[in-house]
Amino acid sequence: MTRVIGLMSGTSVDGIDAALVEITGEEFDLKIELLQAKTYPYPTALQSEILAVCAGDRRSMAEFAALDDAIAQVFAQAAIAIQTNQPAAESIGSHGQTIYHRPPGTAIDRGKIPGINPHVPLGYTTQLGRGALIAQLTGIPTVSNFRIADIAAGGQGAPLVTKVDACLVSDEQKYRCIQNIGGIGNVTYLPPRNHPKINPVNWLESIQGWDTGPGNSLINLAVEYLTGGEQNYDRNGAWAAQGTPHLDLVETWLNQPFFHQKPPKSTGRELFGVDYFNQCLVAAGDLAPADLLATITELTVMSIVRGYRQFLPVQPDEVFLCGGGSHNDYLRQRLAQELKLPVLTTDDLGLNADFKEAIAFAVLAYWRKIGIPGNIPTCTGARQRMLLGEINSI
Repeated sequence: MTRVIGLMSGTSVDGIDAALVEITGEEFDLKIELLQAKTYPYPTALQSEILAVCAGDRRSMAEFAALDDAIAQVFAQAAIAIQTNQPAAESIGSHGQTIYHRPPGTAIDRGKIPGINPHVPLGYTTQLGRGALIAQLTGIPTVSNFRIADIAAGGQGAPLVTKVDACLVSDEQKYRCIQNIGGIGNVTYLPPRNHPKINPVNWLESIQGWDTGPGNSLINLAVEYLTGGEQNYDRNGAWAAQGTPHLDLVETWLNQPFFHQKPPKSTGRELFGVDYFNQCLVAAGDLAPADLLATITELTVMSIVRGYRQFLPVQPDEVFLCGGGSHNDYLRQRLAQELKLPVLTTDDLGLNADFKEAIAFAVLAYWRKIGIPGNIPTCTGARQRMLLGEINSI
């Protein structure tokens, strides 16, 4: 038995999810108990700076270093706070804050650097909030930089929670999809463990996972635009529920090549961020605010539904949501209508839907320390299973 803190801030950049968990077992005998969990909002100025950098605003190296330090400090504060009135943690798994993600094979602008092929085979990813500083500030060994080993092995570096999902919430008889809806959406597809046509030895290789596209990112940008920055999300989807989605616009937006790219694939705010939202806004013309929100929400819905239909060998029997989007009742109802099956949350499986990602990075840190690979190559595209994360001792 060991106690691990998982720290996570996703592409919504709304705060640091901290989860203190007690872990027993190793892989398919893995069991977790959530001792305490809380979201610690970013200070407003720091959140604004992160969003600006994610949107492509330039910073000097000195400013970039200062941002890295500031993120590490608030992550460390969250790790200390989550242990209040709880037994002390023995290690931390910190995902950090993604500020840049480039999938493998993406053409890049080399600017003034001559003689370098702009079409690079490997991906690149940057998560700020360095683990070495978190370890020193908390006095707790910290595992960080989980994505880089998978990317170095030719993978996408995402999604990385698929093996955790497989060990915690797969079913013996049913096909399940675990759909995370953060700023970006991602899915884990879990075939039944006892299916007669699946060799149990190769069951992990039958699992699929990929980024489905925008989750809350465009919805939140729309709310910010429509309220002049006074609000930043559509609570329960109530505003979108008052509107009518314009399906012709959704079909146009679904022509974006990412949606038709076969998995493994990953994406981020680099694609589905401010520039993409502004393109949607121009295309939307003079839609009423509720209609605009309903239409943008429908893009998230249909990107998930079309992805399942296009890329899954067998459609799921059950879908379970997690992440902030699991609270969007309108989005959830639309998914259920299109998929023609109940859409639940991972709370119904005993896995906290709000903190599942933070829990997952606690597990990944635990696996790194005991030498168990954390990725599934069929999901990320890596050449092999890899130990994920760098261990920062104290």
